[in-house]
Amino acid sequence: ILKLRKKQAEYHRCKTFAEFQCLDRMAKTPEKVMELLENVWERAKKAADRERESLEEFVKESGETLEGGIQPWDWRFYATKVRAAKYDLDETLLKPYLSLDAVTKAFFAVSGNLFGLSYEKRDDVEMYHEDVDLYEVKNKDGKLVSLFIHDNFARPFKSSGAWMSEYRSQTRNLPTDADEIEKIPIVSNNNNFAKGSPTLLSFDDATTLFHEGGHGHHGMLSDATYSRLASTSVLTDFVELPSQLMEHWFEEPEVLKKFCRHYETGEEIPEELLAKLKAAKDFNQGFETIEYTSCALLDMAMHSLDNYDDFDMNDFEKKELDRLGMPQGIVMRHRPGHFQHLFSTSGYAAGYYVYLWAEVLDADAFAAFKESGDVFNPEVAEKARKFIYSAGNTVAPDELYRSFRGRDPEIQFMLEKKGLV
Repeated sequence: ILKLRKKQAEYHRCKTFAEFQCLDRMAKTPEKVMELLENVWERAKKAADRERESLEEFVKESGETLEGGIQPWDWRFYATKVRAAKYDLDETLLKPYLSLDAVTKAFFAVSGNLFGLSYEKRDDVEMYHEDVDLYEVKNKDGKLVSLFIHDNFARPFKSSGAWMSEYRSQTRNLPTDADEIEKIPIVSNNNNFAKGSPTLLSFDDATTLFHEGGHGHHGMLSDATYSRLASTSVLTDFVELPSQLMEHWFEEPEVLKKFCRHYETGEEIPEELLAKLKAAKDFNQGFETIEYTSCALLDMAMHSLDNYDDFDMNDFEKKELDRLGMPQGIVMRHRPGHFQHLFSTSGYAAGYYVYLWAEVLDADAFAAFKESGDVFNPEVAEKARKFIYSAGNTVAPDELYRSFRGRDPEIQFMLEKKGLV
C-alpha cells in the first residue's frame, strides 16, 4: 500500500505521499504539520510524565507495589482511581440536569442567539420512524432556510455512532422553472442515545449533540451556487471546525445554568458540580494527547519516506517512537497493523493530524468570541456565519479563516484548552 501511494504521489510530481496529501489541505506542507505536532508533543510529554508520577505516588500511598512503575495496562485503571479521589466527581450526578429535551432546547437557543435561527416542529409530517423529529428552520426574517431532522435514539439496524448527513444539499444551480423548495437543504443529525422517560444524557453525549449540531449548521447555513462546493464539502482539516466550535457554547456556564435544570425539580445545575467538572476536564490530558499525537506523528513520518525498499513496519515503528521519546506507560492509540484510518482508505493517510489541526482552529475561533467580552457577540457571530458556516468550499479555507479572524490561527488557545501550558 505504501509503495502504491508513493507511486501515486510521483504521478502528481510529488516526492512523497505526505507531500501529495498536503497539497489539498490547509496545512499545505508536511513540514507545517510536523511543526504543529512536535510543538504539542514536547508539551504533552512533560504533562504525561507529571501524570505518571502522580499515579505512581497514588499507588505508593495505597500500599501497593508496581514493579517497573506504571505500565500501559495499569494507566487507565489507576487514572480512574486518582480522578475519583482528586476531584470527587461522579458524572452520573450530572445526568438529571442533562435531559435530551433540555440539551436540545439549549442547542436551539444557542443557534438562535448566534445566527437568528428558529425551529418549528412539524408533527404533521410522517417520518421514517416514530422517534424521529422534523423541524422547519427559519431565519430572523421568517424565511425558511432548511429542514432539520433530529434522529436521536438507538434502534435495531441503525448504524452506530453519531453523524450528520444530508438528504439534499443547498444549491442555487437549478433550472429557472424549478420549485424554490429545491434550493433548501434537508439536514439530518443522528445520534444513538438510549431512550428513556425522560432520556438523560452523559456530559459527553450532550457535547456530541452540540458537535453534530455544528455539522448541521454547516449544512443549514450553506450559501453556495453549486452543491458540490456547499455545506461540508470542504478540505479534511477544515471540516471539523464548525462542529468542534459549536461544542464550546455547551460548556459555557450561562448556557448550562439557564437550560440544564433538574428534570424533576427544575433546580439549576449546582455551582459545585460545575466547578468539579471544570477542574476534572484537564485531568489526564497529557496521556490522551500522547496516545493520539504519537499516531499522527508516525503516520506523517511513514508517508514522508521516499523509499520503501526493505521497509519493515515494526522496525520503523520502534525506531520512530524511540526517536520521539515515547513516555513510559503509554502506547499508541492505534498500532499500524490495525490503524484503519490509514489503511482502510487513503482519506486520512498522512492526515490523521487533522483532528488536532481542527482543535487549534476551534480554540482560536472561540477565543475571538471570548476576546469580545460576549460569547454571543453579534458581529463575531456574523463573521462566523459568513466565513465558517456558509461559504463551503467556494473559497480556500485558509483565506476564509483569515477573513474571520484577521490572521492565521494560533496554537496557544488549544494548548490552554488542553491544560498543556
